[in-house]
Amino acid sequence: MAVLAPAGAALALAWGAPLEDWFGAAFPAHMLTHMTLVACAAPLIVLSVPSLVRRMHVPVLAGAAAEFAIVWGWHLPVLHGAARLDPGWGFAEQAMFLIGGLMVWAGALGAAQPLAGAGALLLTSMHMTLLGALLVLSGNDLYAAICGTSPDVGGQRLGGLLMLGIGTPIYLAGGLWLTARALRLPDGEVA
Repeated sequence: MAVLAPAGAALALAWGAPLEDWFGAAFPAHMLTHMTLVACAAPLIVLSVPSLVRRMHVPVLAGAAAEFAIVWGWHLPVLHGAARLDPGWGFAEQAMFLIGGLMVWAGALGAAQPLAGAGALLLTSMHMTLLGALLVLSGNDLYAAICGTSPDVGGQRLGGLLMLGIGTPIYLAGGLWLTARALRLPDGEVA
């Protein structure tokens, strides 16, 4: 329960802080909200409420696959634009990001074999890294036309860097922690 307060703080940051005012741009604020939900709030919630892992019954691969589909799906220009322009779509996007984060973390941390959970988190780290790198390296603003905004490649790059700087190390650390846990188990013992 010690991590419940930080989980609440992460949710307050994601949904209550004036992120766009802080950044002066919509895309990095949007990306910080995403990363706070999937990489900060979700694992803290799962760690705070262990019964959630048991209640969700998320197979490790299903959690990782669902989170992958949610993250990449909402970064397609048409869905991203809908979420940025319509509060209803924006709510759906943020709810799905939190649910996807809960699924991958509950699946990974609740896996019968810690190495399976590690694999899910390391896979997630890799696809987050790829998406972040695509956003950073793109020479064009991928979302300006569909959002009806002026191109802001710098804002998009900052958003990609936030994804790289937050998501990649958190998922990597979770995967490495589960790997270390698996290596410490006596032969034949399941976590």
